[in-house]
Amino acid sequence: MRVNPDVPADTHPYISTGLHRHKFGIPIGDALRVYHEAAKIKHLKCCGVSVHIGSQITDVQPFEAAMVRVADFVRELRGRGHQIKYVDAGGGLGIDYERQAGCNFSEFASAYAKAVVRPIRALKVHLLLEPGRAIVGPAGILLTKVLYRKKNDGKRFLIVDAAMNDLLRPALYNAYHRILPIQGLREQTEKVDVVGPVCETGDFMARDRELPIASEGDLLAIMDVGAYGMVLASNYNSRLRAAEVLVDGKSAKPIRRRETIADLLRAGG
Repeated sequence: MRVNPDVPADTHPYISTGLHRHKFGIPIGDALRVYHEAAKIKHLKCCGVSVHIGSQITDVQPFEAAMVRVADFVRELRGRGHQIKYVDAGGGLGIDYERQAGCNFSEFASAYAKAVVRPIRALKVHLLLEPGRAIVGPAGILLTKVLYRKKNDGKRFLIVDAAMNDLLRPALYNAYHRILPIQGLREQTEKVDVVGPVCETGDFMARDRELPIASEGDLLAIMDVGAYGMVLASNYNSRLRAAEVLVDGKSAKPIRRRETIADLLRAGG
């Protein structure tokens, strides 16, 4: 069962899930009673404890704090006769979307492993981990074309053909994604908003971003969209979802075709 350890995580409030004010999990203070009731059901076997405190966490201390509470809870469960063999530490291991100098993911992952294992090592449990974003996040790129340039007084915009329906993270979390020109770096730069064509001011990929000057028709790569990119995509504003291409070395293979108007209308009858 998933328990809520009431541990704060330094991440966006929308993806913090381990405090008592969040909707997730059984409050750890109530969980002992729930395990006791579940053990009475002959079709259930209580053999594990699961916890997940949030996503995109880049400090290992909250993970360790959560596992300390889980370890105490496992000891209490075993003391009441429950044969706990598994602990699911969840996920939440963050990635460096800005690729800041000096950030070493290998060192961070090693520190994370030590923080998670240290409190439960003596329990001899089977540890489960779910480091999804850390694996797939950097593997995805959203390609978009500059449709046209626009100026409102001194404000500069690049209107691109990707929108908030294709990548919701900037609009939903004010998230940062690197944006790189496909045609190669130009020496001159400018401060621009990279925005989509949806009729919402929240439809943006970047605000006040210093980027190499791009021309209409240029392609841009929006980086690190492998996590919460296509899975959050929608047909909002009657937009068609993009195609997906799997690239493996020199091989490129379409794995999702581009949607059509017929696809959009099909659900209506």
